[in-house]
Amino acid sequence: MNTANVAAASGRGRNVVVVGTQWGDEGKGKVVDWLTDDAAAVVRFQGGHNAGHTLVINGKKTALQLIPSGIMRPGVACFIGNGVVVDPTHLLSEIERLEAIGVEVRSRLFLSESCPLILPFHVEVDRAREALRESSGVGKIGTTGKGIGPAYEDKVARRALRVQDLKHPDRFATKLRELLAVHNHALTGYLKGTPLEFQPIFDQAMKMAEQIKPLMADVGVRIDALNQAGGSILFEGAQGTLLDIDHGTYPYVTSSNCVAGNAAAGAGVGPDRLHYILGITKAYTTRVGSGPFPTELDILAEGTVGHHLSVVGQERGTVTGRARRCGWLDAAALKRSMLINGISGLCITKLDVLDGLKEINIGVGYRLRGELIDILPLDADDIVLCEPVYETFAGWSDSSVGVTSWDALPLNARRYLERVQQIIGVPIAMVSTGPDRDHTILLRHPYKA
Repeated sequence: MNTANVAAASGRGRNVVVVGTQWGDEGKGKVVDWLTDDAAAVVRFQGGHNAGHTLVINGKKTALQLIPSGIMRPGVACFIGNGVVVDPTHLLSEIERLEAIGVEVRSRLFLSESCPLILPFHVEVDRAREALRESSGVGKIGTTGKGIGPAYEDKVARRALRVQDLKHPDRFATKLRELLAVHNHALTGYLKGTPLEFQPIFDQAMKMAEQIKPLMADVGVRIDALNQAGGSILFEGAQGTLLDIDHGTYPYVTSSNCVAGNAAAGAGVGPDRLHYILGITKAYTTRVGSGPFPTELDILAEGTVGHHLSVVGQERGTVTGRARRCGWLDAAALKRSMLINGISGLCITKLDVLDGLKEINIGVGYRLRGELIDILPLDADDIVLCEPVYETFAGWSDSSVGVTSWDALPLNARRYLERVQQIIGVPIAMVSTGPDRDHTILLRHPYKA
């Protein structure tokens, strides 16, 4: 009996994990929002406010960074799991922005008490390190400068201040003094920066604690209870598989595990509750920040394919506003993501951006030191040396924007998608043909497959 049948037989809800399969920015937010129509709750299980999910609903754009995308669906519970690092200042700011446009947040948002906190010294250390790397000629990692990495370091070093510490002012003060001393030592010594003072950080934290305490919850227990009662859960990843701290293009990666397997650990539930893994990929490839990118194209020269992808795709980071690097779809990199995540089905986004191109390439492998390989290497230094091997397809002139059925797609668009499916060996479940919630072709429903 498969996991879906087990779930049905036990009366539990069916659960879906949504993960990015490239270097992030694949359009996960829209897909999560669309799938939430069948979910009782959405769970963020890793990352921080370095993730950006842009939703377009009835033509209106909303950008989310920390709060799960399900918040835009009335009545859906939203959980921030223990695998997420939380900047309390940003969290409250994001809540206020949503409330300003009429979204009810506080009664539906639940925050794990085990989440590590991002505090001002994490941000200062993050930015100072990047500046030092750049000035020394090593080259920046390309972080968002929001303190994500240093906060995860404190978690692993077992010295982090966590959300639950906000309930205990004396305990918070003791741990803050110790932690501040560690980071001030780095700031004033190796990083040649300015130390931060204890009192302003403590006072601000205690002020925010009064608003954050009502949100605190035992997230794992609540998810389990909801699932046991028949509610289906959607687990929402941030960033993308190729930015995973273990499996990505290290060191040009994020500081957490972005892969599907971390949905269990980062939310506080067992892996038997993960029934379907939906991978999200663009119909081409983008990357923000530094790091190897075998199929990259020039985005600056007008009239080139790279410029077309950048302009038509509106490729700028939701969080940083940085221009995204653009290139052809890298199916060999996707193979690595399929392997790591155990993808059940794929959602292809931004197909419409390819409209009007005369020819379209798919990277099907690489030449590396004279050898032909068909999957992305694990060593970033090897990836830099990879020369992409392409298959070329005829493009299409008809518009695919807003198309909602497979048969209505241009013939060459269907051929392109069918070849992608064949190369990576995973079925396409959904195709996104525009930014709006309704611009979606459904082939296999993750909650009903």
